[in-house]
Amino acid sequence: MRYAICLLLFFSLCLSFGCEKSKPTPTEASRNEGLEGEKISLPQPKTKGGFSLEEILNRRESRRAFQRRPLTLEEVGQLLWAAGGRKVDAVSGATRTAPSAGGIYPLNLFLVCGEVEGLSAGVYRYEPSTHVLEEVSSGDKREELAQAALGQRFVAEAPASLLILVDYDRAAARYGERALRYSHMDAGCVSQNAALQAESLGLGTVVVGAFDDMAVENIVGEGGTPLAILPVGRP
Repeated sequence: MRYAICLLLFFSLCLSFGCEKSKPTPTEASRNEGLEGEKISLPQPKTKGGFSLEEILNRRESRRAFQRRPLTLEEVGQLLWAAGGRKVDAVSGATRTAPSAGGIYPLNLFLVCGEVEGLSAGVYRYEPSTHVLEEVSSGDKREELAQAALGQRFVAEAPASLLILVDYDRAAARYGERALRYSHMDAGCVSQNAALQAESLGLGTVVVGAFDDMAVENIVGEGGTPLAILPVGRP
């Protein structure tokens, strides 16, 4: 009996010791919290009003000259939502504003921000499911992005740029070699959505494909292979 009691006490001490070991120290807890960037909730996107689709299609053009005026957080949120945010339809539930082959959505959207009211300069990742921006890095990276875009100055002069990156592995897991083609189709849909939305907001953009992939990846730091840069501003 005495042996059994001693054995139980021994195991209790072992369990208590193990629990204490598993608890993070205050320093460790702070370090873990720091791994997640600041999250900014964007204004609710508008789904009604504005110009007709025919008017926007007729007005759309590539724009490379921008006024030195900031964008608003509402405009940025509307652009990101149009490019690849979530909507709800009556048939399949939650879907997005742009289509994707097989509903895989291998594209990731980032914002390189320099002059947006209510938003600190930095690089942000867009989360479509929550309509939230998550900070990836701080500081104005527009000049660096322009250099990555082979010195195209209008990229640095735009208040912000939307970046489209692709996770090819995610698409290839289902579609193999055709994943490349499907991913580029997806990017075309996202780019056109953003361009038409910009036009309807009185803004302008252009799809930039000439850039150093590695240099853009260094700015963003995650998200896959860059496919396009869309500088946005007031024409």
